[in-house]
Amino acid sequence: MDYVRLGRTGLKVSQLCLGCMTYGAPDRGNHPWTLDEEKSRPLIQRAIEEGINFFDTANSYSDGTSEEIVGKAVRDFARRDEVVIATKVYYPSSKAPNIGGLSRKAIMSEIDKSLRRLGTDYVDLYMIHRWDYTTPIEETLETLNDLIKAGKVRYIGASSMYAWQFAKMIYTADLHGWARPVSMQNHLNLLNREEEREMIPLCIAEDIGITPWSPLARGRLTRSWGEKSYRTETDEPGKKFYEELFEQADRQVVEAVAAIAERRAIPRSQVALAWVIRHAGVTSTLVGASKESHLTDAVAALQVELTDAEVAELEAPYVPHNISGFE
Repeated sequence: MDYVRLGRTGLKVSQLCLGCMTYGAPDRGNHPWTLDEEKSRPLIQRAIEEGINFFDTANSYSDGTSEEIVGKAVRDFARRDEVVIATKVYYPSSKAPNIGGLSRKAIMSEIDKSLRRLGTDYVDLYMIHRWDYTTPIEETLETLNDLIKAGKVRYIGASSMYAWQFAKMIYTADLHGWARPVSMQNHLNLLNREEEREMIPLCIAEDIGITPWSPLARGRLTRSWGEKSYRTETDEPGKKFYEELFEQADRQVVEAVAAIAERRAIPRSQVALAWVIRHAGVTSTLVGASKESHLTDAVAALQVELTDAEVAELEAPYVPHNISGFE
């Protein structure tokens, strides 16, 4: 496992980041396909053994139980100062006023809840999960800067949004002398490449670390077209990400992945992951793992070097898609 700097920081993260939305109480929140603590712990331990030092979760995943599971496992299987824990804030846990969003009140409350669940006194990377249209970005950024000064957060980042919003976030932080975001966790895979237009060039220009989510398109790139899984059937948020409108082109991409995997005699997941890993600007790719084989394949994908001809074959069927994942 290689370790790379996250953006312009001195923080070193593994090329793979374990996406921990997979871990959490199945009866909490809107992720019934998640694994409970007993099933999650061996996978988190295996990730650490494979050299992964970067773990991503969020306060909203399975009503916070993901943070609880991850925090306990990291304490049991690793040294706190040797791992990088990232969590996120934005989504509300109830419909009450001031719960959720990125107001000063909400962020100050949520960071303390996350720290308690994680069982740590600081978060390495604290990200805004989505853009808050109701709170001035100045209020959000000053609050995040205060969390860094208080020692509760080491670095800040963001997840999916429009490039103009992220640009506003960067220049507002610079204008006021506040901590600027160091990472962007965006939606990038062979079935959704819209981030190539503006967000990725912006991140490269500003030396922002890119940590893509859903590199396998919710598993669609790992199986034959039309094949379903329990997660596919129960993943309500994920159903909105890939529209039938683009079915013909998407199917051709999936078939290209399958063809290259067959020629190389490797799993399809390794081909799809290798494409994301080699993508310009990408620092660390999020991978979900509900089986040990998922981790084995992800680590193996780091050694897969696609040829220019293979990349062209994978990319040729793509057509422009609608924005998906944060609209």
